[in-house]
Amino acid sequence: MNALPEKPLLNRRFRMQYEPAQQAHVLLYPEGMVRLNQSAAEILKRCDGSATVDEIIAQLEAAFNATGLRDDVLGMLSHAQEKDWIR
Repeated sequence: MNALPEKPLLNRRFRMQYEPAQQAHVLLYPEGMVRLNQSAAEILKRCDGSATVDEIIAQLEAAFNATGLRDDVLGMLSHAQEKDWIR
């Protein structure tokens, strides 16, 4: 497994948007679309290249008044990296 990028950024090949027909955020790319669950969308929304992984975790924990999200966020970011959604 590769190390996560210090400041994750959504790959330019993908565009994330809310799709009313899917009632969810999706990742659009030339060959198709990936429907995201709410958690994945909230994480990827914060992958703009300006925040570190730790800052993203802190933002999510503050936004959802939660603690202990680190493992879930790291797991989602690892998946996103494997799928080339982030760099």
